[in-house]
Order: sequence, then structure tokens, then C-alpha cells
Amino acid sequence: MDFEALRKTDSELADLLDAERRRQCETIDLIASENVCPPAVREAVSSTLTDKYAEGYPTHRCYGGCEVIDDVERLAVERGKRLFGCEHINVQPHSGSQANMAVYLAALEPGATILAMALAHGGHLTHGMKANFSGRLYKIATYGVSRETERIDYDALARQAREVRPNLLIAGASSYSRAIDVARMAEIAADVGAPLMVDMAHFVGLVVTGLHPDPVPVADFVTSTSHKTLRGPRGGLIISKGRWAKAIDRAVFPGLQGGPLMHVIAGKAAAFALAETAEFKAYQVQVVANARAMAEEMVSLGHRIVSGGTDTHLLLVDLSPMNLTGLDAERWLEEAGIVVNHNAIPFDARPPTVASGIRLGTPSVTSRGAREPEVRWIARWIDRILRADDPSDAAKATRDDVAAFCRSHPVPD
Repeated sequence: MDFEALRKTDSELADLLDAERRRQCETIDLIASENVCPPAVREAVSSTLTDKYAEGYPTHRCYGGCEVIDDVERLAVERGKRLFGCEHINVQPHSGSQANMAVYLAALEPGATILAMALAHGGHLTHGMKANFSGRLYKIATYGVSRETERIDYDALARQAREVRPNLLIAGASSYSRAIDVARMAEIAADVGAPLMVDMAHFVGLVVTGLHPDPVPVADFVTSTSHKTLRGPRGGLIISKGRWAKAIDRAVFPGLQGGPLMHVIAGKAAAFALAETAEFKAYQVQVVANARAMAEEMVSLGHRIVSGGTDTHLLLVDLSPMNLTGLDAERWLEEAGIVVNHNAIPFDARPPTVASGIRLGTPSVTSRGAREPEVRWIARWIDRILRADDPSDAAKATRDDVAAFCRSHPVPD
């Protein structure tokens, strides 16, 4: 995008957008929740659909002039149902957080009990953080990972569920690198008479390509973002069993939102179509292969990976044996042009604002064409910086290597 019209009226903003484009092109993005949005999706999102108000649902709108809009949303719904093999999908949530909020509104009363993975062990803000709406409106009980394996202990979780008797059981996380046994989670939920919600925002792309257990057949609700591994626009979606369809739709509108972002829904429709292609499946296979290769290389270099490895698109590196903080590591790596995020590790002694780990993800670099040899190079550059007597100097010395990678693996246009 050349921003020609914007530059004529607002050169200051156009310059900032150019600067961000350069930053993305000239750095290696290892943030697990980010990706490169395909041009077809970006075109849909930048369309004139942004001009149209469309409160309500197809054929039941609060505004006139929605004939084409109805077709766009119906197309997104049809493609989503085909892609996920689901009974019902709502494509209107503006984000994954609002998708989660809508499920709570549909299934729970304020003060109900939710059992979800603890934020400190990999869970998400909307799964019960005290400052978040979920922690303020609901009674939250949390489960975590085993100290020995750093994986979910499903037997222990089953015992905890019987004690807590939650009104909703949540599976899914933002920094858990292992595949989730969604069938076992469904058994635990059924045992205590609770509906199961699976938040697959991080691993949705792996699910639709058969690389992660599919929660859709076994869960009452499945929420997701449409970006991350799905490579769509920033937004959310809710999948549910048919019996929950009306409650979910009412919770989204008028319960939580007014007019849907129809240009984003068009982007979701485009992303759903791309996700059905053979190229998308090959891409997801490479995402997982790259994450495993990066984890293996980090281990071979002497680093400790939480849970010993990964089954997905991300890995969590424990820096406490090196007496480094995640925040310092994040800053040093960014000096080299390697963008990561500091992240708490299970049973972390440091506060999450500092953290003892860094989270590394491979969706974005894989979108740029990186394969196992390249991600192993990146792991070595990370190791070089973290082990240096002066990490900042090592980062500056690594900048040329990063720049060469970025030139040879450009961001797709």
C-alpha cells in the first residue's frame, strides 16, 4: 500500500505508517501471536465496507441498504462452517476477548464459577485475571501445570473440577506450548456437568489443518481470533453447538456490540477461503516444524525450554538458569532486530512485568519463507546475544546478520 491519498492530506501519519512497514520488513518477528496478513485479506479489510453500518444479522438489520452486506456476512458464515465443520459460527466479535466475553454472557450469570488455566502458567487475561472483566464479574478458580512436567495434569484437573464444581470449564492458553487434550477436557467437563469452552486463538491454524486435536466436535463453545496462526484480519469468532446459537448471537448483538466491522468480516471470509488451500496446510506444517527446530537448537545450545519442547507454533525459554530476566532479553534482542516478548514461566519467582522467560513463535518468520535451517540460525543469534559479556554490543554486532536474513526473506507483498 502506497498511502498516496493519505500522504496528500496527512503526511505525518503516512510517514508513521511507512516507518512501521520498514520496521516489520527490517526485523525478525518471533512474537507468537503475530503474523503476516496476506494481501488479499488486507484488500478486503481496506474496502468500502468500512462505510456501512449493519447492526443485527443478515435479513434482520437495524439499517437499510444491507443487501450486499448480508451476502458478505453469509459468505463468511458459510465458509467458516465449512472450514471448522461446526453447527454454528458467529463472525461478528471484534476480538478474541469479546468472543470470550460473549460466551460468558450467553452461558453464565455474574458470580458464576469459571475454572481456567492460571495466567502465570500460560492462561489468558480473559480467563480470569483479577483486573480483567472476567476476574471482576465471575468467581475464578485456576488450574496450572505440573511442577515436574510443566504440562497439564489431567487427572489432577479432574479432581479439582469435582471439588470446584465450575459452571464453565475453559481450555486454551496464550503461552502453553503443548497440544491440549480437548477430548479429556470434555470428559472432565461432562463429569461435573459444566459446559466446555476451548479458546483456540493461538492454535486455530493448526486445528483446521489437522495438526492439533480438534475441539469443535467435543466442546460446547470454541472461541478464536482470526489472526495469529489463521493469518486473517485482527478479529474474533465464536463456534458453538446449535443449541447455543441463539444465546450466542444475542450475547454478541445486542449484548456486547453495536455495528459489526463489515470490512473485517470480509477479511475473515477471505482468510477462511485461504485456509482451505493446500498451500495453507503446507504452511502450518512448516510453522510446527520450525518451532520444533528452534526448540531443539536452543536446547542443544544449553537453554532450558519449558516442558522440554513444543507441539505447536511457540516455545517458552526459561532464562532463570542464566540469571537473566525476560524483559532484559527482550530489549537486547530488539537491538539486534529480533522481536520477542518477555513472558512468565510456570512457578516464576519474578513478577510478570519482568518475567524469567521469553516466548518465541514461528508463524511470522514462516510466512516469510523461513525453514528449519534459518530458524536454527536465529536461535544461534539469540544464544550469542544472551551469553555475551555485553549483550547490547553483541546485539549490535548481530544486526548485519538479521538484516541479511530480512533481505533474503522479504515480507510478502
